[in-house]
Amino acid sequence: MSTSLTFVLGGARSGKSAHAERLVSGHAAPWIYIATAQAYDDEMRQRIADHQARRGAGWETVDAPLGLVGALRAVPDGRPVLVDCLTLWLTNHMLADADVATECSRLAETLSRPRGPWVVVSNEVGLGIVPDNALGRRFRDAAGRLNQQVASAADTVLMMVAGLPLKVK
Repeated sequence: MSTSLTFVLGGARSGKSAHAERLVSGHAAPWIYIATAQAYDDEMRQRIADHQARRGAGWETVDAPLGLVGALRAVPDGRPVLVDCLTLWLTNHMLADADVATECSRLAETLSRPRGPWVVVSNEVGLGIVPDNALGRRFRDAAGRLNQQVASAADTVLMMVAGLPLKVK
């Protein structure tokens, strides 16, 4: 059984999700898509629908806005997995007043032991201006720390720029 962790980072609309889907679909189906988004408004509902339509057949979707660690632990050995995305998962935990550092450590530990070809997507949010509010700065810092933890555990790290993958690790 081939096991690996590929971490796909990038900015908004950089092509992260589409590239991650191509990576996972290069393995034998069925594929597991672990979704962390929550549809709080029409825009997010449309984004989710667009992602679902693009994936097509062969994908099993598992919704895990907070329970990502449990969802990953429940994946059968050898199954290709796509997690999309860590920054939404982090947002969900911050809004739930969870212990973010503990949750991130639990997730990084789980990701350090993939049981198949796993691909994880996250936003790189540290390249822009410093947020003008405390919550924004706290989120940026937590996302940066989480991305570092996952990148450290990953076999491959890709940075998406204008739809093009750049190999970082």
